[in-house]
Amino acid sequence: MTIDARFPNDGPPEESNGGKVARGALQVVSGAVPFVGGILSALAGAWSEREQAKINQFFEQWVRMLEEEIREKEATVVEIMSRLDLQDEKVAARVESREFQSLVKKTFRDWSGVESEEKRVLIRNILSNAACSTVSSDDVVRMFIDWISRYSEMHFQVIGAIYNSGGITRGAIWRKIGKGQVREDSADADLYKLLFRDLSTGSVIRQHRETDYYGNFIAKPAAKRSSPGGSKTLTSAFDEEDQYVLTELGQQFVHYAMTDLPLRITYQYKPEGEKDAL
Repeated sequence: MTIDARFPNDGPPEESNGGKVARGALQVVSGAVPFVGGILSALAGAWSEREQAKINQFFEQWVRMLEEEIREKEATVVEIMSRLDLQDEKVAARVESREFQSLVKKTFRDWSGVESEEKRVLIRNILSNAACSTVSSDDVVRMFIDWISRYSEMHFQVIGAIYNSGGITRGAIWRKIGKGQVREDSADADLYKLLFRDLSTGSVIRQHRETDYYGNFIAKPAAKRSSPGGSKTLTSAFDEEDQYVLTELGQQFVHYAMTDLPLRITYQYKPEGEKDAL
């Protein structure tokens, strides 16, 4: 894939060149989106008469942002393919299937939700594992992809802290992810409670409950009424009693998003046109 580096790194283009860039970008967009083509073409014509430095700078930053997104997608595809055993007929057939290509297209359409390197790695892992694992259906994998944009990095830190814990309290999770002590009425405490509410309603985590032989959850015994002299404070955001575990859906998410397949091909990604360091 060739990336056209339109802008030098030594500062914004001169005004006359910038005007051409702005008009060129508008003409590309107007051709790609016929519905708004007339409006954009009119704007391009107006700007051809009066150069606007701020507009030129905006388009410079916009095109650079698009180029960076293309490089991220290109690197992700290379990293996925370097982890797959394409000599395996089942894996090769899966990669070429319409179902897997649909997952890739969805990922790239929703790329705006991948706002960090950590989330990009999660997406890479999901697609890599989806190519060679049948633990989850494609419908479930699509939901995992949605979770990447829906949840924050702190959500995923909590999921990772709960995984393989056998049950862990909110207070223990807070310490495990490296957070310090905060007041109960602080914004951090409110955010932490909101985070657990998000993951609980999203069926990613749940409070630990006993099950019978058939997997049915056993109801907790009715709580005893507190004595008149008991504590009058509400349950802490960093409670040390109730334990949390991942749901089966949460376990599968960890399998897909937080399990990095080993490299089968050692390859260091380098965008086309980038020169080797001397």
